[in-house]
Amino acid sequence: MGLTHSILDNAFNKAKSLTINKDSKIIFFSDLHKGDNSYADDFLHNTTIYQHAIRDYFEKDYTYIELGDGIELWENYSFEPIYKAHKSTFELLKLFYDDNRLYLLWGNHDMIFGDPLAVEKMLYKVFPPKNIKQKERLFNLEYHESMLLKIENTDKKIFLIHGHQADWFNYRFWKVSRFFVRYLWKPLQNWFNFKDPTSPAKNNTTLNRIELKLKDWMIQNNNQMVIAGHTHRPRFPDPGLLPYFNDGSCVHPNSIIGLEIENLEIAMVKWHFKQNNNGENSIVKTILAGPQPLELYL
Repeated sequence: MGLTHSILDNAFNKAKSLTINKDSKIIFFSDLHKGDNSYADDFLHNTTIYQHAIRDYFEKDYTYIELGDGIELWENYSFEPIYKAHKSTFELLKLFYDDNRLYLLWGNHDMIFGDPLAVEKMLYKVFPPKNIKQKERLFNLEYHESMLLKIENTDKKIFLIHGHQADWFNYRFWKVSRFFVRYLWKPLQNWFNFKDPTSPAKNNTTLNRIELKLKDWMIQNNNQMVIAGHTHRPRFPDPGLLPYFNDGSCVHPNSIIGLEIENLEIAMVKWHFKQNNNGENSIVKTILAGPQPLELYL
């Protein structure tokens, strides 16, 4: 596991820092895989739920942290059709950005955003600036590989990553995986409902191997608390167990799952449709686990 440890060590050492305290409110989502409104757009069926949720979080002064794979750039060649398909969603995210409450990590499916020039080119195509001042404001959008949430007035910290750092093929050879997904698995998915074997969400053997590698790194680093995505499998450990959390994904059937931090407590939540007594559907939030004090995991 030496290669995985080296990758994770590097991500930890260069992580973007953010200090939090009891007044901080954070929502973590990942693995939206926003596509181009085609049959392969896994996010499409949850758009209404997601927009309702993040509108609620914005109004309640939450900081939004996206743990990678927000945009599906393996199945799609460019960002423009994705933006056109989900313009209203991006406009909601821009509210967080304008209020300095937006942090974005890149995952394997949007790994090109690890290059700031790629982010700039993407934005320029969709939002061509009218003047220098607008260009400077617009083009300071940053994507990070990792973050460290530091608890104010303590030495405690939470490591945030997408999780593909423990999936060496989708980290080191992501362009190979992208080629197969784009030119082989996507057509097979369309024609025969064929599952993509490069995706840990659809391959339990890969999923378990990724979690084991990540947990081994955590043990070697004093049981470092980690919040990740990538596998699409929600994880919320009991206090006393290894503090590996996973925020699930936003492409679950008719629901999205995420993690909240408020008052230095962590909880897992699910946003979904619920039918009332009159047979009418409304979008509700259900607490799946927690809240538990962060100090029990740090």
